Amino acid sequence: MTPAAPEDRASSSFPPDAAPASSGPAPRRLDEAGLRERLAGKRELIASAEPFVSGLYDFVRGSGFLALLADGEGFVLSVVGDEDILGEAFGFGLLPGAFLGAGGLGFQALVSVLAGGRPVQAPAGTARGGSPGSWTCSAAPVRSPRGGIIACLALIGGNLEVHPHTLGMVVAASGAIETSLALAARNEALEGERRFSETLLDSITAGILSADFEGALLSANRHALGMFGFDRAELASAGLGGLLPGWPSIRAASMAGEELHGLEAQVEARSNRLAFDLSTYPLRDAEGRPRAVILVFKEFAKARRHAGEVLGRRAVYTFDKIVGSSPSLREAVEFARKIADGRSTILITGESGTGKEIFAQAIQNASPRRDEAFVVLNCGAIPATLIESELFGYVEGAFTGARRGGQVGKFEIADRGTIFLDEIGDMPSDMQTRLLRVIEEGTVTRVGDNREVPVDVRIIAATNQDLAAAVARGSFRKDLYYRLNVLPIHLPPLRERREDIPLLIEHYMRRVSKRLNRRPVPIGGEAMADLVERDWPGNVRELENFIELVIASEGLPPFLAPLSWRPEPRAAPGPLALEPGLPRAGPPAGPRPAAGSLREAERDLLERTLRDSGGNASLTARRLGIGRTTLYRKLHLHGLPPKAPGLD
Repeated sequence: MTPAAPEDRASSSFPPDAAPASSGPAPRRLDEAGLRERLAGKRELIASAEPFVSGLYDFVRGSGFLALLADGEGFVLSVVGDEDILGEAFGFGLLPGAFLGAGGLGFQALVSVLAGGRPVQAPAGTARGGSPGSWTCSAAPVRSPRGGIIACLALIGGNLEVHPHTLGMVVAASGAIETSLALAARNEALEGERRFSETLLDSITAGILSADFEGALLSANRHALGMFGFDRAELASAGLGGLLPGWPSIRAASMAGEELHGLEAQVEARSNRLAFDLSTYPLRDAEGRPRAVILVFKEFAKARRHAGEVLGRRAVYTFDKIVGSSPSLREAVEFARKIADGRSTILITGESGTGKEIFAQAIQNASPRRDEAFVVLNCGAIPATLIESELFGYVEGAFTGARRGGQVGKFEIADRGTIFLDEIGDMPSDMQTRLLRVIEEGTVTRVGDNREVPVDVRIIAATNQDLAAAVARGSFRKDLYYRLNVLPIHLPPLRERREDIPLLIEHYMRRVSKRLNRRPVPIGGEAMADLVERDWPGNVRELENFIELVIASEGLPPFLAPLSWRPEPRAAPGPLALEPGLPRAGPPAGPRPAAGSLREAERDLLERTLRDSGGNASLTARRLGIGRTTLYRKLHLHGLPPKAPGLD
């Protein structure tokens, strides 16, 4: 017997010759309501024990015995026996609901079993004396799966009829009851796990089936039944062979232990043949051998959206994150806001680094498609031999090296969302023809397939080339150009919006220093003015990279000597006052320098022009027709101060 768990024994047993601990003396017998309540609370125990109590009595039927089941507190739950002994027992109150301990009937043999947890064969003995004193009780405890005593089983009969084997029968019956209780508990746990698994699977918005390798259905969640239009019996009758035309190849791959992902599967649904995204997972036995397979079906729209999140780029920029206040930039932003909620194709032009993808993302986030996929394809970064399969996808076996099940193209991934075609001017001419068809018909055809797949995609194209000139040269299709250039947006280069440079420097100084976990580098007025006058051929991208270099170097690195400034040792740059743009002029009129070396002439010219400009380096550089960077380098070369002598 399993030893009692301490917590169970404390709650279910009591010492010999004493009633269980309670707030008052235990009643001799439960009233009718109390008995009903107790029987209801012990329903599982009674149900598990009843066959064995009846079977035990059948062995001794007609021998003057009764079989009794009491709960762990000593209350009788059931009594069955021969008529003569039952009449005698009922006469002194041995009925369901009777209490066996002290204060009740006082059956000390049964009390001993409940208290000590060991089988007993002894005179029944009651505290009241009488006829039970001539009875012998063979009793054994019944333990719960946790080990605590929860009941007592007994055979009671006359002293002359009792045999030593009687106790063995009772012990065997109590053990069988314990086994039955353990099985019931295990079955209940398994049923709970089954219900949990079914509820979990039914909550997943994907069709999930499991089957053996003969194609027999093992399970199906509720979503799968709805996707295919069958009830569970119909689906089981069809099996995987009738449901999936491609089952033989799926079966072969699964038996080999291979998982399949992103497979386009045709399904013979109730209404017609439907296509789903399928992934398969072989189930293995204890020795690692595949024995069944789980199949997960997803609707293509959801599968494409997920693929868009993985393969595409999430649109994170919004219009309020575009830095700049120049009229040309704000005009482009306002126009982009107005057209964001439309469906027409957009063409964004501008030099490299002007922020074309940032505008595309902002348009996406301001459109009704903001929650759908935003897929990016750089037409100039993908080899011409691969761009077709990237854009339109391919079917299994379309070419050597094609993956099993084929591949979804960028247009299908972007369905109901936006596709951003960067560097559209580099798209090969044959792809231009196919792109034009997608725009006109709203369908794509995978490589190696003849089936058209409808797509709802907004196209935003971008280029740093002059597409009109490319059309004139014949390198870009005229009809495609006009279909792309429905809503044109031109982004000005940074040199045409110099007033935005201080704002951009401040913005990137904060962002880059935070990303690099470095302190911002303050830039003084002279240095800021110098940066404003640079042409920045790489535009905003070049400016951002330059700020990262400054932060990483904690100032300007020595190898960039032409920019002869160093950040001022202040917590932050002071107020920036940019001079108004002045027309460039030649050097000031005056007597030519005396004959001498070219170096001396250059020094004299620098000194006089700086003096005539009031010591203003910016005006000096404009009058000389050179940049401020060059001016500072030459002043340093000739040992001249940045202000002319005699000027404050």
